[in-house]
Amino acid sequence: MSNGIGGATQQQALAKLSNMTTNITAPTQDEYNQRISRACELMQAQNIDAIYLNAGTNLTYFTGTAWYASERMVGALLTQKGDLTYIAPWFEESTLEEFMVVKAPVATWHEHESPYLLMTSLMTNNSIEQLAIDESTSFFIVDGIKQAAVAQGIAVNFINSKSITAGCRMQKSASELALMQRAKDMTMEVHKAAASILHEGITTTEVTDFINRAHQAAGAKGSSFCIVLFGEATAYPHGVKDPQVLKQGDMVLIDTGCLVHGYNSDITRSYVFGEATEKQRAVWQHEKDAQLAGFNAAKLGQACETVDIAARGYLESQGYGPEYNVPGLPHRTGHGCGLDIHEWPYLVRGDKTPLAPGMCFSNEPMICIYGEFGVRLEDHFYMTDSGPKWFTEPAYSIDDPFGFNA
Repeated sequence: MSNGIGGATQQQALAKLSNMTTNITAPTQDEYNQRISRACELMQAQNIDAIYLNAGTNLTYFTGTAWYASERMVGALLTQKGDLTYIAPWFEESTLEEFMVVKAPVATWHEHESPYLLMTSLMTNNSIEQLAIDESTSFFIVDGIKQAAVAQGIAVNFINSKSITAGCRMQKSASELALMQRAKDMTMEVHKAAASILHEGITTTEVTDFINRAHQAAGAKGSSFCIVLFGEATAYPHGVKDPQVLKQGDMVLIDTGCLVHGYNSDITRSYVFGEATEKQRAVWQHEKDAQLAGFNAAKLGQACETVDIAARGYLESQGYGPEYNVPGLPHRTGHGCGLDIHEWPYLVRGDKTPLAPGMCFSNEPMICIYGEFGVRLEDHFYMTDSGPKWFTEPAYSIDDPFGFNA
């Protein structure tokens, strides 16, 4: 019986994949309107007059307008009354309007003019005294706005927008969960395809290139990121500088994902190419059990940190650590996920955010043994009214990671 590791050519593996995005839809205009309404409610409750949304995922989340952050200021001002105004260079206005889902006026500036003075004029016109700034905004933009306000004698209190942005984005809607589910389903099929093409002598670079093509075959634009590690390199969470060549007995670690309408997948699988050693088997099982301990600790109303405490506590009971020491888990147990691959809240000690329905997390309490190998099993779960639910089922065993023989 096959465990799915090796035995196929790249052409054979790609031929088994098909477009999985044909029946999935993007968020609707109504959903964006609901998001704006929720942001306004939070601003009113917190006496915040307006929020500046910079180009990036916060702008996309609230308006559906996907735009990249650059050296030019592009964003939107949303007041607590629900008035929306985009801000962009004049020469980008027509293009920006094509990307808009939520339509609104565009305040423009020419290349020799200051976008920050334009911003402060909007603040004056809207009687803004308390402005929340998108926390992802580059310093030069924030600094430019502040200096322009001072120069014009405008008294404005600038605050972090996290209470609004995270307050809206942490709990996903049903449509967001559906998009994330599809992205993860696609990446899981890509993982199976990648495992099937492994053979002695293949390089991490070759596997990375294949995974990108496999994501395309599944309906994505390609991989949104990809980490492929063999052997000792698997001990280092984000890899090493040089590519590796696969050998018998190597631990394999593949961490990859894609985007579906902007929403991320992020799944890691670790397994052995060839026959696993006794130590590899033991460490792999400890990783699986730590992941399960974290999952079981995810209770509605409990602090996010309880998941990290449970997973790390189990590993310490098996002789790892303590704390962040290696051999053991040198980083947090998990992160929120959505339009950003890493977003609030986080499964780490100190994050007291109560677990609530719609919150989504990675669960990846990696075991690192520097100089030997590492094991990371990463699946995501989301909170429902009855507790946590996996997006993807965890790896089955080190000998049969995808459960083909379960």
